[in-house]
Amino acid sequence: MKHTLRIQIEEIVSLTDDEFEFVLSHFQPKKFKKHQIIIHEGDNVPYDFFVANGLMKVSRVDMDGKEHIVQFAMENWWITDAQAYHNRAKATLIVDCLEDTDVFALSLENREKLCREMQKMEYFFLKKTTAGYIALQKRILCFISSNAHERYNNLVSLYPGLMQRVSKSMIASYLGVTRETLSRLNATV
Repeated sequence: MKHTLRIQIEEIVSLTDDEFEFVLSHFQPKKFKKHQIIIHEGDNVPYDFFVANGLMKVSRVDMDGKEHIVQFAMENWWITDAQAYHNRAKATLIVDCLEDTDVFALSLENREKLCREMQKMEYFFLKKTTAGYIALQKRILCFISSNAHERYNNLVSLYPGLMQRVSKSMIASYLGVTRETLSRLNATV
């Protein structure tokens, strides 16, 4: 499992074995079960999670009880309630497991320590944060400038394996459409 984390980091920066062991010492490996909620709305958010194996989602439930999925996180993705994690605030989102999931958990304190003590890791997190920001910006622009069919095609092209791993209801929630609309979109593809 630690090999997955090393590959993730070394996509951006090279590490010696000793450097990687130092980095690894700042993470906590954790295992979660399918349907386990990792972060509840109102919780403190002590960790950012690197998904080594499994599938998670970030969502919010509105006043009418409708779930809105903000993000999925498959292998090699990072997931948390970023606002709460970085600002040491209460969670406004829910993070839960859609499959049995193995992660590396990184506290904010350990992330900041790594960045202070190892410039390579500061650069790594800068690149990952920038990539996440760009992905979020693309998702927002897709929502405000694309119709449901275009959003669906974009999701399928970006994450083809996701469709086999999550329910149609979850895909519909992520796309901001009803289950019926998603069924019609599936029929036209």
